[in-house]
Order: sequence, then structure tokens, then C-alpha cells
Amino acid sequence: MFIGSHTCKLDDKGRVPFPAAFRAAASSGDGQVRLVVQREPAVKYLTIMTKAVCEQEVAFFEKSLDPYDDEQRQLIDDLFQNMDSLDLDAAGRIQLPKRFVEKAGISKEVAFVGVGNKIKLWDKATYEQRAVSDEEAVALRRKYLRRKEG
Repeated sequence: MFIGSHTCKLDDKGRVPFPAAFRAAASSGDGQVRLVVQREPAVKYLTIMTKAVCEQEVAFFEKSLDPYDDEQRQLIDDLFQNMDSLDLDAAGRIQLPKRFVEKAGISKEVAFVGVGNKIKLWDKATYEQRAVSDEEAVALRRKYLRRKEG
């Protein structure tokens, strides 16, 4: 499980250190780190997940959609076109696809934010702007996390 947040700098070649705290959670049974990055159309961050989680997502899409329907096939095509494999280099960095970085509005500093089985990769300034205050967090919890009476 990925939890917490970490900030790093993106270099001129689009490489960024993958936080050590996330490496252990991303490691497969053979000790390898196999990651996939996904650009989603309506959000300003990239999603990073393990290949195993990606395979579950793809299976859900393929099970849910009819590949013989033109519109549904477009959704499947879009899913695959907006994914790419990530590998850790010897220095523990990942190389982000330039086209994804540009579409997500990521500049020099990034925030890796663990959200369970995925990581959201934000431009640091964008992430900080959208952060919820403590008061807003309490209000949202009260609104959506009410106990159900039994």
C-alpha cells in the first residue's frame, strides 16, 4: 500500500527519483519494481501503479466494455494509449513520458502522493494549491463519513 507524500525534482530529461518509501510497496515477489504510468483525461496528475494493479484495471475495462462497439472500443484504445511502462534506472529514477508530463502540467517539482494501491504524481505547486485545510477535511468527513445506524 502506498501512503504519504514525497516531493522530488524532475530533471531536464524527464527523470525523477522514485521515493524509496514507495519502492518496497512496489516490489514484486522477485524483488523487481514493475510500474505503469497512466494519464487520465480529466485530471491534472499522473497515476502510477504496479503492473499487477494495472492488469486488474485492464481486466475490468475489457470485462465491462464491448470490443465490437465503436465507442466502447475507443475507450479501450484510449486506456492503452494513455499508459506506459516505467523502469527504475540504476540511480532509482523513473523516466516520465514527455507527452504525459506536458498534459498533466508538471514542471520541475513533483509531489508523489500515495493513495492505497496507486500513486498520484502531481506538479508540486498544483498539489499544494488544491490541498484541503484541516477545517475542510473535518467538514468533508462529517458530510460523507456518517455512521450508519443499524
